[in-house]
Amino acid sequence: MSELFFLERGTAPLLISIPHLGTRIPDAMRDQYTDIALTVADTDWHLDRLYAFGKALGATMLGARVSRYVIDLNRPSNDESLYPGQTTTSLCPTESFRGEPLYREGHAPNKAERERRVATFWQPYHDALRAELQHLRTQHANVLLWEAHSIASVLPRLFDGKLPDLNIGTQDGRTAAAPVLDAVKQAAAAGPLTWIANGRFKGGFITRHFGAPHDGIHAVQLEMCQSTYMSEDAPFDYLPDVAQKVEPVVRQMVSGALDVVVAMNASAR
Repeated sequence: MSELFFLERGTAPLLISIPHLGTRIPDAMRDQYTDIALTVADTDWHLDRLYAFGKALGATMLGARVSRYVIDLNRPSNDESLYPGQTTTSLCPTESFRGEPLYREGHAPNKAERERRVATFWQPYHDALRAELQHLRTQHANVLLWEAHSIASVLPRLFDGKLPDLNIGTQDGRTAAAPVLDAVKQAAAAGPLTWIANGRFKGGFITRHFGAPHDGIHAVQLEMCQSTYMSEDAPFDYLPDVAQKVEPVVRQMVSGALDVVVAMNASAR
């Protein structure tokens, strides 16, 4: 078992990646962090539970164990901004989503430490993601990469007001074929929750880097409001009664997109 991520292989043309699931800060690093940081509040909590239906769909599941406060697996390794002109967090963030300091004074990572974290934590996850996509592509002409994310619904530092419940991203249609995105939008529209496609969140680095519909990889990011399935306050409990409203919608979004990909594969034979 890897300390960096978990991997459960399936046979369907579907890979569900959860890069911000991790809560682990290595023991040797914990003294560098503030008490607030050690709560790892900006984790994409419980998404392995919410996406448990993926196993029934035959999905390959990949999820991080290391906290995004150590390194953000959904940022480019050179820390280039994905949303120029907007407030975002960095590859090795020094502030929380609410602007709170994550490191004790004098302990923020320098360039050498950031490079070490890229080699130690970032690269292995991306290598695993690439390898699993390549493996699936040896069996299927087209593959769906579903990037699973969640975030607090109100974060004034990052966006105005409250987010829609479901935020679909394909970098304005670049990372997935139009019928794939259409299936996701149709499933969202059929549900009781608010949603938007390619709004504030258009897809992070993984979606943009790996999504290549012309090469058979269709990448979709879903950024969910955490209020749809959990408490947004510590200790960040999963709320089954709340989640039962959103889980069927997310499942239909994923399975609808998967059905399109499977149909594309059938027509390619």
